[in-house]
Amino acid sequence: MLFASSLGHGRRKRDTTMTLARVLQSIGQPLGFLSFPDGSRLLLLPHGARVLGLYAADDEQNFFWTHPELAAAKTARTFFRSEGWHNSGGDRSWIAPEIELFFPELPKLDVYRVPPQLDPGRYQAASPGASAYSCFCTLGASRTGESIRLQIRKGWTAALNPLRRDSTWNRLKNVQYAGYTQKTTLRLMSHTAPLTVSVGIWNLLQLPPGGDFLVPTTSRTQPTVYFGTIPRGHLKVQRHSVRYSMKAPGIQKIGIRAIAATGRAGYLCEHDGRWALVVRNFFVDPSGEYVDVPWEQDGQLGERGFAVQACNVNSDLGQFSEMEYHAPAVGGNTGYSYREDASQVWAYRGSRDSLEFIAQHLLGL
Repeated sequence: MLFASSLGHGRRKRDTTMTLARVLQSIGQPLGFLSFPDGSRLLLLPHGARVLGLYAADDEQNFFWTHPELAAAKTARTFFRSEGWHNSGGDRSWIAPEIELFFPELPKLDVYRVPPQLDPGRYQAASPGASAYSCFCTLGASRTGESIRLQIRKGWTAALNPLRRDSTWNRLKNVQYAGYTQKTTLRLMSHTAPLTVSVGIWNLLQLPPGGDFLVPTTSRTQPTVYFGTIPRGHLKVQRHSVRYSMKAPGIQKIGIRAIAATGRAGYLCEHDGRWALVVRNFFVDPSGEYVDVPWEQDGQLGERGFAVQACNVNSDLGQFSEMEYHAPAVGGNTGYSYREDASQVWAYRGSRDSLEFIAQHLLGL
């Protein structure tokens, strides 16, 4: 365990042992734990610097999706010993643009490779006792051939229930809350020549499948389909919102431009007989350079400017939904070599009616 921390003062709630944590501890997988005064608990996985689990007070059910092989010691051990990418689940941070960094044989799109120096990387505790991880890595840009040297740092603190002072919260019955703040920083290290490529923080939540992606927008906007075919009726666009039903087989992804994004997105789903709403609150800078682009079959770069994305996966890769957002880039012609990004995750569990009510207040839909 790289670090364990209990923040704040006052009476501590009973800490319910998490099944996932017990399994990973039994195979010797390093873990980190954080607990906050409101009872929210995080299970941190240094292998990839992920928030692998988010739990409400006195509850063992994870708000996030995790790989099914992590449910038992035998399969979890095999999972971490296997070659290739370890898609363990939870909240992870990658670097965009995907087409530049994850397709080593551009302009061909036949080979997709998660850079191991990025995920899982070699994350270490940022300092003794600190609730943060840091990693230095070098990524290769397929199009330009440049080597990109950078540092990624991730840390976590509390995020109190944003509805706690609102009279509507007191009218809701049997609704659980858990949340946290994540701070991610990206720093370009020294290079012998200025980089022509721009890269940016790309944060993703992996969530149980079959739910609805909820996005408030500043105006009516039609999402861009990155890949896959969205079935008729699964994407509902209104004047100030987008609702995407993530239930189709195969893999599909949509993107929403920064100019239309408000800085919040949510995901409503039923999992193991219980309803959950997970909301991410983040900063959008329409003047910033958002560099992730749709995949183009001819190897050409698509249009930039997308800050919010959702990816539905229902294939041999697994069954899960991804709620994604990007931060403005560094390098290239951005004029920046360092970026700080902060976001909150607010998670609720209760009846569907209660969660739809919360979605109206936090997301406006």
